[in-house]
Amino acid sequence: MTQKNVELVLGRLITDGELRRRFHRDPAAAVEELAASGIELNPVERRALAEIDPRVLEKMVAALSPRLQRVSFHPRADEAEGRSA
Repeated sequence: MTQKNVELVLGRLITDGELRRRFHRDPAAAVEELAASGIELNPVERRALAEIDPRVLEKMVAALSPRLQRVSFHPRADEAEGRSA
């Protein structure tokens, strides 16, 4: 069951712009937020997910059809910080 939950978290990080924005600010807190919402993750999974490079997530997002992404009214984290992807 935990592999399914890891996949669920990865999917959420790729498709949910608001969650991804929080992940950019504080990866461990974003993962803990998901765990608190009922997604069961063991300590190793939590640590591994929190260590994902946010730039890798942004590359995945760029490759994903916008039709599969949740709308976010906030700029991407790299744009908000004045960087380009």
